[in-house]
Amino acid sequence: MQTFKEQTVGNIVADDFRTAGVFKKYGLDFCCGGGRKLTDACEKKGVNVEDVLEDLQNLTVSANDTQNYSNWSPEFLVDYIINNHHHYVRTKLPEIKAYAKKVAKVHGKTYPELNEMLEIFLKLKDEMLSHLQKEETILFPYIKKLRKAQSNGESISPELQFSSAAQAVAMMEDEHEEAGDLMAQLEELSNGFTPPEDACTTFRIYFQNLEVFQNDLHKHVHLENNILFPKALMLEEQLN
Repeated sequence: MQTFKEQTVGNIVADDFRTAGVFKKYGLDFCCGGGRKLTDACEKKGVNVEDVLEDLQNLTVSANDTQNYSNWSPEFLVDYIINNHHHYVRTKLPEIKAYAKKVAKVHGKTYPELNEMLEIFLKLKDEMLSHLQKEETILFPYIKKLRKAQSNGESISPELQFSSAAQAVAMMEDEHEEAGDLMAQLEELSNGFTPPEDACTTFRIYFQNLEVFQNDLHKHVHLENNILFPKALMLEEQLN
């Protein structure tokens, strides 16, 4: 069995999602940057890898999320992602947008970074909604067709919109990277989603929602980049 040092961050989290909490603690990207080996990820972030390894090895079994997502079938993962993460995104984006606009309007002169945050969030909102639509109408149905073909012993041709699952996956991963970059900008501008001491309730709720949204996005992207997409690429390769 590979040691943690030899594995990529994404694979470590794919094997046990509880480890995501450790990587979040050290600011290590396990979704978009999940392809890096742990040692490389720590070096890039300026983190002592031995500290991370100690925390990984000391994980307790009392963590809330103990699902082994890697054992789930691709079609089950697709449905789970849509019903949980895509639904969450579509529900929360309008809510956070309302907070962002209100807080920027009321407090934007005192805290001008709120105006920049509003622009970034609106860009994130538009890009994410477009992204979800592409996944649900193009890539995800194709993944289900791959599974059906595998079950029936049939061959399958790529969809008209792309030449292979690899092409579609690469496009989705690029968009994941962009969403992650936008969220990172929001985190930096908000000082780690920390409101000022004189912040009103709406101000505080806005930042709290952004932090929770980022946490959900990390898990969402992890499930796709590190688990679902590799399964889809393997399926397509087996059927060709």
